[in-house]
Amino acid sequence: MYYRTIKRTKQKQQIAPRVVEMVEKLKMRMPRIGTRKLYYLLYDELKELGMGRDRLFAIMKANHLQVVPKRQYHITTDSRHRFRKHKNLVDGLTVDRPEQVYVSDITYLAIDKIQCIYRW
Repeated sequence: MYYRTIKRTKQKQQIAPRVVEMVEKLKMRMPRIGTRKLYYLLYDELKELGMGRDRLFAIMKANHLQVVPKRQYHITTDSRHRFRKHKNLVDGLTVDRPEQVYVSDITYLAIDKIQCIYRW
């Protein structure tokens, strides 16, 4: 059992550089390709090596080959508008009883690239 584990570990270590080489070759042509699509494209070669999807994910993660998703960032505040800006009436006020101060917020919903404003 001990020697079988050592042998299997060595086999896995020999397979990993081959997989990294195959992935890097594909990433040269398609640098933003994801792991699932890579697995689909390399399915036949990986099955010959006896490797599944999860092992491919682990190898790619260990070698920093995963695609980092772009952060979606939406600007929702425009402080340079033409409308009047109201003073902060709550500044310096000590709230000492319930329902003394009410606040509101604006929710922005993007619908078909048109930004709609809903006031609650």
